[in-house]
Parts: sequence; structure tokens; C-alpha cells
Amino acid sequence: MLIAVDGPLASGKGTIARALAARFGLPHLDTGTLYRAVAVAVLEAGEDPVDAAAAEAAALALDPAKIEEAKIRTAGAGAAASIVSAHPRVRAALKSVQQTFARQPGGAILDGRDIGTVIAPDADVKLFVTASADVRASRRWSELVGRGETVSLDQVKSQLAERDGRDASRLDAPLMKAEDAFELDTSDMDEGEAIRAAIAIVEAAR
Repeated sequence: MLIAVDGPLASGKGTIARALAARFGLPHLDTGTLYRAVAVAVLEAGEDPVDAAAAEAAALALDPAKIEEAKIRTAGAGAAASIVSAHPRVRAALKSVQQTFARQPGGAILDGRDIGTVIAPDADVKLFVTASADVRASRRWSELVGRGETVSLDQVKSQLAERDGRDASRLDAPLMKAEDAFELDTSDMDEGEAIRAAIAIVEAAR
């Protein structure tokens, strides 16, 4: 069984995807980690994320097994990831990695922004997880503060709006709901409710 979970930042898609992977015994790939890792590599090399050639080189050299979670989960890494992910050549470089993971025997779960539309349009079940901008900003702010970062809620709201804009407007694989995806709005749900709703959707689809 192949499950695609898409949605904007802090919608809850990652939490839901991990829970579904545990529930159905499937391997899980958070595709956002790939773009974040590319962004960190670009920054550490002293390059500008806007530089498409530098970003492509980092994507081609990426070793998923060496991704360091602590480095890629910062606000700066997230902002830079949004920039490098808009480069078509970066997306092309990482596409095969994602599709190879998706095609493994027995199935898989991938979460990101273009899984159901580009990476795995033939997925057995597609979820599009969303939530209001205010709720997502609050979640993201709490996450960052919990990691020890100093950032205001207003700053997070501004960053979120910028990232949403880039994700939706990029020419290559923009964030959008696949026509056959089930939409799950988690605005008024706690983590447990969102997970149970997602499991119910997958169970019904099966």
C-alpha cells in the first residue's frame, strides 16, 4: 500500500504520516528533510540558496543516510529549504530518490508537498492535510521555542506566509491538493484526533 500525505508547513502532515507508518507497518519518508538537507549544505558551503546551480550541486551530492536532524530543523534551514525547493533542477535531482522509496516492495508512506501530484500520482491513498494559518503559525512557533530558538509569533507568521506563497506559486510542482485526495483539516483537532481521523480515512479507502 502506497500512501501520499501532502500539506503546508505545520499542518500536521508529518505527525500523521509517522502515525500511519506505525499503524500499517510501512516505511516512511519525510521528503522535506531532503530539501532541508540541501539547504543546509548550500548554507554551510557559503553559497546563496537563490543560486540554482549551487543548490543543484548540493542536491546531487546529497547522501540521505548522513542527514543530521539537529541541523535541518531550525527556522533558518526551513526558510532556505523553501527557496531551494523552488529550483526545478533541485526537484529533478531529488525526484528519483523519492520515487525509488515509494516503489519499494510492500509499499510506503511519503509526506511532502507534491507527493500525490508528482512523486506518486498512483498512490493507493492520498491525504491533503491542512489547517488555518493562525493554527499552523502557533504550532510552528511552539516547536521552534521548544527547541530553544528565539523567535516571536509574529516572525513565524510572516515566515509562514512567505513560505506558503513560494510553495503555491512555484512553476515546478506547486503545493496543491490532488483531485483524488482526501482533505483533512486539523485546525480544531488535537494530535490524537487528527491521527484517528487519518487512520479512518485510510481504512475506509482500503
